Amino acid sequence: NKDKVQQVAAVLLRAIIKEKFLSTVSAILGDDIILDHRKLFQKPAENGSPFTRHQDWSYFPTIKNSMIAAIIHVSDATDDMGCLRVYEGSNELGRLDASNGLQASVSETMAKYPIERAKILEAKAGDVLFFHYFTLHGSMPNQSDKTRKTVLLQMYAGDDRVEDGAEHPDERLVLKGWNHHSSRNRAGLRK
Repeated sequence: NKDKVQQVAAVLLRAIIKEKFLSTVSAILGDDIILDHRKLFQKPAENGSPFTRHQDWSYFPTIKNSMIAAIIHVSDATDDMGCLRVYEGSNELGRLDASNGLQASVSETMAKYPIERAKILEAKAGDVLFFHYFTLHGSMPNQSDKTRKTVLLQMYAGDDRVEDGAEHPDERLVLKGWNHHSSRNRAGLRK
């Protein structure tokens, strides 16, 4: 589904521009915050698929590597529901080759980080989890009788930008402060 979060419910857009949320993001990224994209995720009851461990950087790399994720839990997320699992400190590994989840099964480096050994991060509805795009993460299948729902936001610092040639959509929505790389041309404005 290609709908943007705000096309589903206005409350979701209002939630990400609340000062309480943005002050937390500012503590991580600084006063200039750009939204790259957002997604709604639903892991169905009893058959929600796993997602192999991976890093996010290869999908939307930024020049200064400031990209972070914020996962807003719309429902509870338990281990049985296939909650997020992470390798603590893996953000320090930097950009790993073949870490996008598709090639990870053939990577010797990624073989050192099986999803089964990653730290389980259960959450309650309303909890928000932040992590850097170098963090190795993934999830197991949903084996419960409840659907797991989250909203994922990917954001970067206003003095950073997505590398040229990245194919993932970059909304460039300024949530706070300024986009230091904006121009009339990049904004789609003509003279």
